[in-house]
Order: sequence, then structure tokens, then C-alpha cells
Amino acid sequence: MWFVYILCCKDESFYIGMTGNLEKRLWEHNNRVGALFTRNRLPVRLVYFEEFESKFDAAKREKEVKGWKRDKKEKLVTSFQGLP
Repeated sequence: MWFVYILCCKDESFYIGMTGNLEKRLWEHNNRVGALFTRNRLPVRLVYFEEFESKFDAAKREKEVKGWKRDKKEKLVTSFQGLP
């Protein structure tokens, strides 16, 4: 299983990523092992995720969401009901 996820950083910016282990990746971001973007914007919190069968499909969706303007990302996050 693969995941595309959105994190909300301390400065309210969004980070979009993909991973095969969502729980581990969130821990990495909050412990400065994650992306450079999030290291100076801690803490981060998970505000959205989607599941995919293949890495290819997840990468395609990640690229799509990264290309959106902030208001469209906010609508996606606001409509989300599936946090663990």
C-alpha cells in the first residue's frame, strides 16, 4: 500500500509527499529525519492522506496535488474525514 499525504507545518504551509509507511514517515518528519522543507517548520501534523495500490499511482497523484494552488489544497483537506 502507498500513501499520498499532506502535512500542515507550524507556519501553516502544506507539505505534500508519498510513502509506503505513513506512520513511520510522519515520525521522521517530526524528528527532523524527513524532508528539508519540514525541518524548519516543526511540528507538522497529518491533515490528509489517500491510499493507492501502486507506487506509480501514488506518484502520479502526488504530482497532481503538488501542482494545485493553495485554495484547492485547502478544500481537499477541509473535506477529508479519514484521519486515523
